[in-house]
Amino acid sequence: MHKRSLAKSLFLVFFLTLVAGFIALPNRIFNFDKPAIDFYFLGKHVYKDYQLRQGLDIQGGMQVTLEAEMETIEPADRLTALEAAREIIARRVDLYGISEAVIQTAQKDNSYRLRVELPGISDPAQALALVGQTAELEFKLQQELSEEQFAEATMSPQIWLDSFAVTGLTGQQLKRAQAQLDQQSGRPVIALEMNEAGRELFATITKENVNEVLAIFVDGFPIMSPVISTPILDGRAVISGDFSIEEAKNLAIQLNAGALPVNIKVLEQKNIGASLGEESIRKSVQAGVVGLGLVLLFMILYYGFLGSVASISLLIYATLTIALYKVLGVVLTLPGIAGMILTIGMAVDANILIFERMKEELRAGHLPERAMELGFGRAWDSIKDANLASIITALVLINPLNFNFLNTSGAVKGFGLTFLLGTLLSLFTGVVISRLLLRAFLPLFAKRLTRGIKP
Repeated sequence: MHKRSLAKSLFLVFFLTLVAGFIALPNRIFNFDKPAIDFYFLGKHVYKDYQLRQGLDIQGGMQVTLEAEMETIEPADRLTALEAAREIIARRVDLYGISEAVIQTAQKDNSYRLRVELPGISDPAQALALVGQTAELEFKLQQELSEEQFAEATMSPQIWLDSFAVTGLTGQQLKRAQAQLDQQSGRPVIALEMNEAGRELFATITKENVNEVLAIFVDGFPIMSPVISTPILDGRAVISGDFSIEEAKNLAIQLNAGALPVNIKVLEQKNIGASLGEESIRKSVQAGVVGLGLVLLFMILYYGFLGSVASISLLIYATLTIALYKVLGVVLTLPGIAGMILTIGMAVDANILIFERMKEELRAGHLPERAMELGFGRAWDSIKDANLASIITALVLINPLNFNFLNTSGAVKGFGLTFLLGTLLSLFTGVVISRLLLRAFLPLFAKRLTRGIKP
């Protein structure tokens, strides 16, 4: 690699590590609170506090099992109704600030259930307010704002929400919402169909408000803001926009959530005590630091200069891991912590394979720089196969497509997620960063590296 390109790459690694280190540090350091990202943009609250999220088994909380009463729902629409109920509950707990909540659906025979885990919630009334209410869908017209009101609305979401006027058209008049492909453009659209009670009201609203915004609210929150382009007299409308087919399907599910009269019944509700207290968590962190230190000590004592490079890569890996957990909002559960610890050991596996191959090339008489490149190249197949197997295993555990024949347990998914992130990061630090560091510093330690290695 050219010296200038190598210098740029090393600077990027240093900068990335510096940023990740700032994020990874505790939110309060040296009597200074790290600033959180907190602002409003077009009425939407953007907030990121970079906290490590704790799952139900660590901080305790409440678990609620619900059953959706489907007697009045057509059999073909019941799975859609169940998924719509899950979407509504997920939005409610997210708006409430419980981003580490777990919401799962289950269907067997004529039973349609949801299991909701709410970490940090201990008040039964509070839990039922979040998950036990039927969704409310409304169509509202946006009123014109003055320049001063618009400026205030960008700072306060309530002012922006108050600019929408009630029309009387609700989910009770919406018969069905469905994602489709436009026959002319081939782009995804959402088709709406009103029932008999809603056709006349919908026709009146659209005739009197052409070119106005008719926003669609679910649980008091706007999910889309289409513009009325023409009067709609037959109760059938099409919403077009710049969204993918998946986004169109998700929006249709949310609309159906307010249209389908799904009543929720609480089957079981129980408080979950924390499996780990503050003292146990502190000791677990101490044990992890000691274990990491022992791995670093072994690598340095056994491999010398090479081990020092591996140790630097491992420290960068640990920093990136914690920072990534905070940025992505990964929920730390007991199985998730186990997955994280497991990947720490895996993070040095790649380096050990590479270093042993380098020793073989040095014994064969190659110069250190050439031995390094050959060592990385010839160890790659083994590293690739091992990490590919780990990634596939993690995806099976996470089950991102929610196949019924695979795992659906939240605890197992938590383990799989931290295992997947750790595997990808360890592959990056063990191969990419270690290689950059060796290319930069190997000329300084070439003689020491070859000492004691005989052809």
